Amino acid sequence: MPKLNVKKEDQVFVLRGRDRGKKGRVLKVLPDKGKAIVENINVIKRHTRPNPQKNIKGGVVSKEAPISLSAIMVICRECGVRTRVRHTRSQDGRNQRHCKKCNGLLDKS
Repeated sequence: MPKLNVKKEDQVFVLRGRDRGKKGRVLKVLPDKGKAIVENINVIKRHTRPNPQKNIKGGVVSKEAPISLSAIMVICRECGVRTRVRHTRSQDGRNQRHCKKCNGLLDKS
């Protein structure tokens, strides 16, 4: 399985699609499908039926649909620019992600 460049809670920039140019926070990553769910990006309308047993009201609900990982790019925490990701191994053996532009650390400490 390849190393993923995007993780939960990352700020990302949308490269393609109807939300091109927008920024958002990753809510969930789906590595087996190669997709991610980003906050307020790729919002769809979902018609739901009422289900009293699960306390669900019926109607039209807006929710985020998955977007391809190839259509988003990570925004660096330090320089604030969208960037590619470099994977390295630290002294204690953990994998880390670095910004290719400023070499800043992308993972939370």
